[in-house]
Amino acid sequence: MPTQLHEMLIQMVRERPTLAAELLDGPSKVTVPDFDEARASPGDFTNVSPTEYRADAVVTLRRGSATVLAVVVEVQLRADVRKRRSWPVYVATLHARLECPVVLLVMCPARSVARWSSAPIRIGPPGSVVTPVTIGPDQVPVVTDLDTARRNPELAVLSALAHGGEPDPQPIFEALLTGLDVIDHEHAKMYTDLVFTVLPAAARDRLEALMTTTSYRYQSDFARRYFDEGKTEGKAEGEAMAVLLVLQARNIAVPDEYRALIAGCTDEVRLVTWLQRASVAETIHDLGHEFAH
Repeated sequence: MPTQLHEMLIQMVRERPTLAAELLDGPSKVTVPDFDEARASPGDFTNVSPTEYRADAVVTLRRGSATVLAVVVEVQLRADVRKRRSWPVYVATLHARLECPVVLLVMCPARSVARWSSAPIRIGPPGSVVTPVTIGPDQVPVVTDLDTARRNPELAVLSALAHGGEPDPQPIFEALLTGLDVIDHEHAKMYTDLVFTVLPAAARDRLEALMTTTSYRYQSDFARRYFDEGKTEGKAEGEAMAVLLVLQARNIAVPDEYRALIAGCTDEVRLVTWLQRASVAETIHDLGHEFAH
């Protein structure tokens, strides 16, 4: 779970760089200069030292041909003193490279890590300090307004991650599903998988019930497709297992490459064909051309 959470939060920023500006300008109350475009930029800082330094993401805000603000984005799941020591390197290097103001934005799913991350980093006298702008559960707004969710679906996802365990999460989940319905299916599915992974069991059950209730007034095409795909995948897994069990019962050797082929197949028609042939096959090759020498 931690790796998936870390990578998905980074991906949100990289694929929608304006999210960094919205988090600064909104819950963090940081003044963001006017800009025309937000770009995801390389986060590699290896040119300043033999040691490799690489930020999770860098976003540059541009107005015309000028970069008006650079944002170093870090996702922090736990306290790490060594990581905090590298953050001033990111800020100073980017400031020198782009010749513009730089903000360090740290996204922390856990409150305790957010408190730890928000402490100023004092480099030395007389006053060299880098102060992270931290986004933790307490800084993520509770998104229940459907128009807000449509305009910023990623913020609705962050809201569900931070507040989905509240006693009455239905308005949060309604906003989440509304936001997911305006982005492409693959990203919506990834975000939903992430939310299901992070939420407590009771909250997961409530979200699933909301997505599968036919009378739900916000039930979306995405929600239907999400669970239809899940049912299809589950059925295919069962049929693949049946093929393998029949082959095992008939003492037919199945090399690892063919076992992986059967287990990974999601084509129900093909799996049914293999199951029928497995019942009379003498060798694995009798299942079809996919199993030829």
